[in-house]
Amino acid sequence: MKKPVLLGTVSLTLALLAGSALAGPTCTRESRDKWIPEADMKQKIAEMGYRDIRTFKTTSGNCYEIYGYDKDGRKAEVYFDPVDARIVKAEVDD
Repeated sequence: MKKPVLLGTVSLTLALLAGSALAGPTCTRESRDKWIPEADMKQKIAEMGYRDIRTFKTTSGNCYEIYGYDKDGRKAEVYFDPVDARIVKAEVDD
């Protein structure tokens, strides 16, 4: 009887870890009144060279996240800190 409980606990732990990995990074804990407004952030992102932004959203980790293309035309998924516009995580296709 103890093995099924142990396996169930391991499975639950792995599922929770996988779910948190899919959720993306946490970018800030600052309140939204300190965030860069979306329109201004979109402008900053364009100035960084990102273009053809297909998606711009706010994540559960308090990030601005985009799906688009970088200055070299590569597909990019990028998470930005909404307070200072720094890149927290970027995944770029080669």
